[in-house]
Amino acid sequence: MKTNDLEDRIIDFSVLIISICNNLKTNYAANYYGNQLIRSSGSPALNYGEARSAESHKDFVHKMSICLKELRESFNCLKIINRANLYSGNQENLEKALDENNQLISIFVASIKTSKNNNSNLKNR
Repeated sequence: MKTNDLEDRIIDFSVLIISICNNLKTNYAANYYGNQLIRSSGSPALNYGEARSAESHKDFVHKMSICLKELRESFNCLKIINRANLYSGNQENLEKALDENNQLISIFVASIKTSKNNNSNLKNR
């Protein structure tokens, strides 16, 4: 996957989450988890942009790890919203967000692992 493709996927994911949050029920729990979800789902797009201009390999891995952490938080928020029935919109959008979120987590896990392995191989030369 190209770097720009991943960046576009993360941005599209954030936009999908905004749409989902606009269709949450109006109550304390929905507001709480919706606000948290907006923050955690928007963070990977911003941090990935920083990772692309990392000052070192360690900095790159650190910023990618922040993206992964925020994606995992988003995934848990989405699961809570789903299980607590806080979403009043089209259920397909929520399922799409959960699926895309899970795929993004897998991509970031693999990318971090690959980056660490590549750096380790360079050190062992």
